[in-house]
Amino acid sequence: MKILVTGGAGYIGSVATEVLLRTGHTVLVFDNLQQGHAAAIEPGAAFVRGDLRDPAAIGATVQDFSPDAVLHFAANSLVGESMRDPFAYLGDNVVSALNLLRAMDAHGVKRIILSSTANLFADPLKMPIDEDERIIPGSPYGESKGIIERFLHWLSVTRGLRYACLRYFNAAGATERHGEDHNPELHLIPLVLKVALGQREKISVFGNDYPTPDGTCIRDYIHVEDLIDAHIRALGALDAGNRVYNLGNGQGFSVRQVIDAAERVTGRRIPVEISPRRPGDPAVLVAGSGKIKRELGWEPKIPDIDGIIRTAWAWHSRHPAGYGR
Repeated sequence: MKILVTGGAGYIGSVATEVLLRTGHTVLVFDNLQQGHAAAIEPGAAFVRGDLRDPAAIGATVQDFSPDAVLHFAANSLVGESMRDPFAYLGDNVVSALNLLRAMDAHGVKRIILSSTANLFADPLKMPIDEDERIIPGSPYGESKGIIERFLHWLSVTRGLRYACLRYFNAAGATERHGEDHNPELHLIPLVLKVALGQREKISVFGNDYPTPDGTCIRDYIHVEDLIDAHIRALGALDAGNRVYNLGNGQGFSVRQVIDAAERVTGRRIPVEISPRRPGDPAVLVAGSGKIKRELGWEPKIPDIDGIIRTAWAWHSRHPAGYGR
């Protein structure tokens, strides 16, 4: 298939491009490089530097490339930032998606996979969080993804669009070619590995008195290549109907477990500083994957935290300055 990957210069989008090319697809990356890296773009992919907020740019790209499907990763994606700057999320994320969908509709592109979020579920009634959970977005970021999901529903009803929404918390790990490189870096695993590399003195743990076995928050981590496998499986199933899946490891790992795993993998001590809790941090957030396992046969190949961190450590060890080197 010919596949347009928005945000293909970013962390998850670059891995998607790598896997798609490896499995024989033709890929065009559309990215403004605001958060992504030119060095992260796979050499075998075509590349258009453009902004989804510019309807002419994405319209011309869709017309010229004529994709069979779109994988939509491009978005502002920081929960905390969205609380400080809601317009960048309720504005930019939504407008960008709308421009993309208009371009697809104008040029007859009928398949899309949305990289959504489990931040749709700020107050879950049960763990792990499944697809039947009530949607109460936890931030303007989560709200923006919820709005886009509704766009897809109505375009399916009125225009025959086929879509899948994949909701997950924390993509983690790396392939041999691609890993996490954000500025600023706010994700736990790369921050812990920066300590192991000697680039940070310590890791801050925000609260150690939660009602969890070791007192630290439990979060969901899913290997990035397993995540892309779910995207590709969902894409292949669209002819049989629209799809909405929650993705996770089903158990979660605590902050302390992540740090301990990093010490085992790297063989280096990770100094820890206990800091006050951050407002609004739930004790446990874990998504379930039962539905996609039953319907599409998806199973994570790297489900354990040591395995996830091992792949990330290999990449960060080779790229201590990220894509800047």
